[in-house]
Amino acid sequence: MEQLYYNGKIITMSGQDFGESPIEAVLVRDGVIVAAGSLNDVRDMSEEAAAMIDLEGKCLMPSFIDSHSHMVMNGQMSLCTDLTECTSFDDIIEALKRSIAAGQPADDALLIGYGYDHNFLKEETHPDRNVLDQVNAEIPIMILHVSGHLACANSSALRLAGIQADTPDPEGGRIGRFPGGREPDGYLEETAMQQLQKALAGRMRFDVAKMMQGMQQIYIENGITTVQDGASSMQDVVLLDQMNRQKQLLVDVVSYPLLTAGGKEIHRQFSHLAGRYSGHLKIGGYKLILDGSPQGRSAWMSEPYLNGAEGYCGYPWLSDQEAEQGIRTAVEERQQLLSHCNGDAASEQFLELYEKVKRETGCEEDLRPVMIHCQTVRNDQLDRMARLKMIASIFVGHVWYWGDIHMKNFGSERGSRISPVRDALDRGVAVNFHQDTPVTKPNMLHSIWCAVNRISRSGAVIGEKQKISVYEALKAVTTGAAYQYFEEDSKGSIEAGKRADLVVLDRSPLETPPMDIKDIQVIMTIKDGNVIYRRTQE
Repeated sequence: MEQLYYNGKIITMSGQDFGESPIEAVLVRDGVIVAAGSLNDVRDMSEEAAAMIDLEGKCLMPSFIDSHSHMVMNGQMSLCTDLTECTSFDDIIEALKRSIAAGQPADDALLIGYGYDHNFLKEETHPDRNVLDQVNAEIPIMILHVSGHLACANSSALRLAGIQADTPDPEGGRIGRFPGGREPDGYLEETAMQQLQKALAGRMRFDVAKMMQGMQQIYIENGITTVQDGASSMQDVVLLDQMNRQKQLLVDVVSYPLLTAGGKEIHRQFSHLAGRYSGHLKIGGYKLILDGSPQGRSAWMSEPYLNGAEGYCGYPWLSDQEAEQGIRTAVEERQQLLSHCNGDAASEQFLELYEKVKRETGCEEDLRPVMIHCQTVRNDQLDRMARLKMIASIFVGHVWYWGDIHMKNFGSERGSRISPVRDALDRGVAVNFHQDTPVTKPNMLHSIWCAVNRISRSGAVIGEKQKISVYEALKAVTTGAAYQYFEEDSKGSIEAGKRADLVVLDRSPLETPPMDIKDIQVIMTIKDGNVIYRRTQE
């Protein structure tokens, strides 16, 4: 079966986009790109029965590739109480009460809310257990911060988790306390939040069928055909494998099991997925988390945060010994390693230990380690990343969502270098962009807009010197992301022999005023030649 796309702006991302002879048509046969060139030449190569797809002046380009998100968690959060629009404690209370009135949670389950951001609440702080007890004192309630690194619980949830006055802060986390004592106030950071989640895991109830649908649809609607499940648990991989076997995955999914949560055992049990697709699923390597959230002030910094406790720099998740053990496992097994590093101290830990392990093992293979987020990575660290061939997967949307907060937390010099894309590219570091879904929606066009314009919510330009061109930003979400997955020979550009993973936009990003790029609409998403999403007319 053939499709011939013509009569539109075609961006190939193959190096042919600025030549004297623009690409006029693309021929797809059985899910693979056969040719891209002039309409006459491509038509001559097609069969008489080829479907002629008139783009009607719209833009055809390679589909977008998600280089870091949490697909299973996205499905779970799609079933939780949405707190993303809440601007006060009262809003949070009312949203949770509406869920209870609608029958959530059932039986003895846990009521979960997701997406509040204390930075934009009227109270400018996290709701404590007394606030959540106003919703219901008997039903256990947990609400997750938009960053995914912080949470708040009511008294019932704290009791069930056994968190009380004599419970010590876990390594890599913090239990909030009421002033003047040790009594927990319900606020939990990092590993303390995980401690709560683990204790209450048996009470989490999700409609698996609805969760499966909610996992991937939002990616597809945003023109994404390859999705990551970063920090996968055994339960996550089992679910993805089930979906794959039942042919419910419409996109390619790359899983990275968390090394500190049974990652080696997951690799052992699913060895047939290691580094290669079975259907639409593969395991890409391992994941480590080394610190927290800069907007939540838990990212591990080498210099103190401003406007807080004197000398406070955040903290690490793992000791050097624990982090080195994880890195050594990945390198010795010749697996790609993704490491969450928001603060520059976490970046330093990752770089120093990765350099050490590579040196001691003598590994010269192209493992393409990835530093995830890179929010405050320094130029001297970018130089070392380039030498290591370490990829920078940058959460560039931070500039818009929390740029003003970062300026407040770090000051103008450090704050303006949040998501330092220009510096990374200038040093020869391979770069891609992600949205860390469900932290933010997987809107690649918004990330492109952020990278090009560097505008914050207040309208301020955050880091003029870090702006990049539209084409450089497009590379980050196509060829750059394909490179991270070792799939540069099959994805990321429109070239003969590559998979027909394509997206149709209502206009070309290269011909749209930079400030309007975020308003571009996805019209169609195509996976292996098949249309898996078509925007309905409004």
